[in-house]
Amino acid sequence: MPRNPILSASRIRAAALHIIDRDGLDGLSMRKLASELGVQAASLYGHVSTKDDLLHEVAAEILEKVDVSGFEGGDWCSGLRSAARSYRAALAQHPNIVPFLAYGPAHREASLRRLDVVHGGLVAGGWSRREATMIAAGLMYLVFGAALSSFSSGFSEDQALYRDRYPNLDKAHLLPGVAQELDHDSFELTLDAFVTGLVARAPG
Repeated sequence: MPRNPILSASRIRAAALHIIDRDGLDGLSMRKLASELGVQAASLYGHVSTKDDLLHEVAAEILEKVDVSGFEGGDWCSGLRSAARSYRAALAQHPNIVPFLAYGPAHREASLRRLDVVHGGLVAGGWSRREATMIAAGLMYLVFGAALSSFSSGFSEDQALYRDRYPNLDKAHLLPGVAQELDHDSFELTLDAFVTGLVARAPG
């Protein structure tokens, strides 16, 4: 057995993501990561240059689960739906990294490759390049808005807080108990409205 644990890029990424899931994005440091892996911090730099580079690598691994294959079949509606659902599912598994991903795709190869497929699929479907950019942006707004927090999270389960002062919210205290169902159904409603609205405006 080697005295020091054997490091690999995949093991470093997995440990970093574990820390982010457990302690939040600000909880990740190279020193803490090294401790988690049982090595000295200097050992990490043979595999990753900076914490920011590591975050991009972790993000790329998460984004591998985003399915943009629907665009390659020529059906941009199906492509939008499958991309949105798989993107939301990938982010839901690791919500603490969402703020980092929300900065945009400009420095991430994995994000740019998927965006290229989305953009190309929309243009092939008859949309102008400007319109394709707007639709892709709209898709990101929808996905990240759904991933950042649960709509129900801000509501109290105390009925008295709403019953008298807000008569139209007299059932608001029930929302935390159905948070998962509400978030899913609300996302699907919004996604359907988004795609249906685009179909009504589609060129040709």
